[in-house]
Amino acid sequence: METHSDTYKTLSKPSEEILFKEKKSKFYGYAFPIQSEDDVKPLLEEIKKRYHTAGHVCYAWQLGIENPNYRANDDGEPNNSAGMPIYGQIQSFEITNVLVAVARIYGGTKLGVGGLISAYKTGAQMALENAKIIEKIIQIQFALFFEYADMDKVMRIIKQEQLSIVSQKMELDCKIVISVRKDDEEKIHSIFSDMHTIKIKPVS
Repeated sequence: METHSDTYKTLSKPSEEILFKEKKSKFYGYAFPIQSEDDVKPLLEEIKKRYHTAGHVCYAWQLGIENPNYRANDDGEPNNSAGMPIYGQIQSFEITNVLVAVARIYGGTKLGVGGLISAYKTGAQMALENAKIIEKIIQIQFALFFEYADMDKVMRIIKQEQLSIVSQKMELDCKIVISVRKDDEEKIHSIFSDMHTIKIKPVS
C-alpha cells in the first residue's frame, strides 16, 4: 500500500464537554480545532464565562504541521502540574491545530501536585477521546498561466492527475489555481514545467 508523509491529524469539530471528578474537585474538559493563535483567547473566555466559579482554566494548544508551535498554561496551578500534562495528551493523540482546555472547580480537598497532574491529564485525555479526530492532507497550491489554445492540454492533465481547481480565469490569457497534495508537488511541477507554453508558480 502507498504510504504518504503529507497527512496530519486534527479535530473535525469541538468536542462535547466532559466531566471528571477527583476528591470533590470537578474538571471540565474541552477540545477545539483552531486555525491560529487568535482563536484561543475567545474560546478560553467562553469557558471562563460558563464556569465563573472555576479557579483555574488550564490549557495547551498546538499549531502547525512540519514545525509546530505550542503553548501550555497552568493558569495559577503549581508549575507544570496542568498545562504540560494537557499538552502531553495532544502529543499522545498525535494531533495538531488544536486547543485542549480543562476548567477546575475546587472541591475543598487539596490534590497535591501528583494528583493535579493525573487529574488534568485525565481531563484532557477524556476530552480528546470524546472528539472526532480526522486525517487531513497537506495541500500546496500552484497557479498555471497559459494561452487559451493550451486549454485542452491543461485540463487533460488536471483530469488525469485528479487535481482540484481552486479558481480559474478563462480569457485569451488563462489562469488556473490548482491544489496538489504535498507528496505530489514535485511531480506535478515537473509535468507542467516541461510544457514550455505553460508557466507554473507556487501560490504563497
